[in-house]
Amino acid sequence: MRLAIWSVTRGAGKLAKVYGRILETQVYTLKKFQIEDTFQMENFTETLEKEFNSYDGHIFIMATGIVIRKISTLIKSKDIDPAVVVIDEGANFVISLLSGHLGGANELANIIGNRLNLVPIITTSSDVTGKIAVDTLSQKLNGELESLEKAKNVTSLIVDGKNVELKLPKNVFLENKERCAEGVIIVSNREKLETIQIYPKNLILGVGCKRGTSKEHILAGIKLAMSNHNLSMKSIKKISTVDIKADEIGLIECCKELNKELVIISREDIKKVESQFKGSDFVKKQIGVSCVSEPCALLASKGNGKFLEQKYVYDGMTISIYEEKIYDE
Repeated sequence: MRLAIWSVTRGAGKLAKVYGRILETQVYTLKKFQIEDTFQMENFTETLEKEFNSYDGHIFIMATGIVIRKISTLIKSKDIDPAVVVIDEGANFVISLLSGHLGGANELANIIGNRLNLVPIITTSSDVTGKIAVDTLSQKLNGELESLEKAKNVTSLIVDGKNVELKLPKNVFLENKERCAEGVIIVSNREKLETIQIYPKNLILGVGCKRGTSKEHILAGIKLAMSNHNLSMKSIKKISTVDIKADEIGLIECCKELNKELVIISREDIKKVESQFKGSDFVKKQIGVSCVSEPCALLASKGNGKFLEQKYVYDGMTISIYEEKIYDE
């Protein structure tokens, strides 16, 4: 987690320098105080606006009122805003102020409290009542929420002590061993039920394509392959390909549009596993390995799951889909 510590007084700046050394973070102080080994700002507001989205979390050593006013125009949504915590200049408390669940501010406040001997202040209802919020569960599963509004509605039921059931895929296990496949039957005498889906990011795509294949064509192929297996695009964790395709513009642009990491697999690594798959002599003569999409998907994964799509062929492309286990037994 990339963190920054901010201060606007001399005392807070000296404290920030000490904390920055312990937490190994970037420290911002005002230039007029000339505090060495810190980034000395000419203007706090301008620097904060410029750097706010460059960090995963921010630690402010100042009054909460100042922080609220300064970040009010910078925050966008709880699913993308960085974590924000506040420490008082007297070094007594660390307060989780923004993005407590998805941004990790609650966890950050607890970590800082333990390391700096401060009292963590957590105000989110689910945490103070010892209950788990839906967005926290999504984060723990490394998943993506279907809807923030639905997450809020279901979490409110949990906080209110209502009975909310958790249904999980068959390769995710809880202590009660409850499982769920591709459908859920809900038996209830309630007319309205609050539900929400969390999409686990556990699908690794291996892609092979002809030189010059467009972004649009690659996207179309991926969407068809996913649709054939009733899989959500939201569950794609990463996309992988062979090293000779590392500069393939269409594939690079496709990954940028989907906001997915493009993992490059070397042909030397592919050679170690290609015997597991049905290859092509023609491909072997062209690039030195007999197959691309399957070994790339396997090698970019944790290797603890299975192929849902061995090789989907789509007009000059091959797409393989590997499903990782969400939880290792």
